[in-house]
Amino acid sequence: MSAVIDVRGLWRIYETAAGHTTALRGVSLQVARGELLAIMGPSGSGKSTLMNTLGCLDRPTAGSYRLEGVEVSELSEDDLAHVRSSRLGFVFQSFNLLPRATVLRNVMLPLVYSDRPVRDRELAAWRALRSVGLPEEHYLHRSNELSGGQMQRVAIARALVNDPAIILADEPTGNLDTATGEMVMRTFRYMQRRGKTIILITHDPEVAAWADRTVHIRDGRLFSDEEERAYLAGLAQRGERDAGKKNGPAADPSPTPPTAPKDRSRLLGVPCL
Repeated sequence: MSAVIDVRGLWRIYETAAGHTTALRGVSLQVARGELLAIMGPSGSGKSTLMNTLGCLDRPTAGSYRLEGVEVSELSEDDLAHVRSSRLGFVFQSFNLLPRATVLRNVMLPLVYSDRPVRDRELAAWRALRSVGLPEEHYLHRSNELSGGQMQRVAIARALVNDPAIILADEPTGNLDTATGEMVMRTFRYMQRRGKTIILITHDPEVAAWADRTVHIRDGRLFSDEEERAYLAGLAQRGERDAGKKNGPAADPSPTPPTAPKDRSRLLGVPCL
């Protein structure tokens, strides 16, 4: 399958009052069309920055990002807004629904600036809600009258209403119980069978198990599943050695992963921080 997302040597460096903060360090990633990919990482690892970059909400400091064959860095702000509204769908942990608006109205929101007649917008929202399996009797209810699982289905329907090629989901089951989370993941699997490319940000291994492939991000660097297992095994061995030393030095609280990707900073002209 062709790569719908092709990221190479991506860096993101923020300037703050305290100095420079490096959120991404030479990240390279290819995502095939129709793939369900999970990106896992602890808090502060850079996964949200990576998600914002893939969603064209943030521009990288250096590196290349090609989306469906187009170099994103060459797009204007208007072009990026068009990409976000037509090619990408976003699902958030906190749902981000208007509590007093009806379910149907919430799903219609991405179409508010389109030139489509109101009736066409309603039909598009109706079809999106049916595709995620929400019963029709809920369509005219206010979103704050729904359960957590129902609200997440509405949020997924809203992400689908423009028929995007790619869905970006940030901790989509984080506020849900196990059974409801499984229901939501089955919905994503159904979307994938319909040809959507889905990228999940998660910290939950049970959620990542639904994916075709999992990558891990730590300190702004990306690792394969195999590299992550080797890293964790190294941590465990280090802990065992330290536990066996009565007067030895304490374990390094933030060890460097042994399989870190090659530093591309010199090639990209980005300073090592």
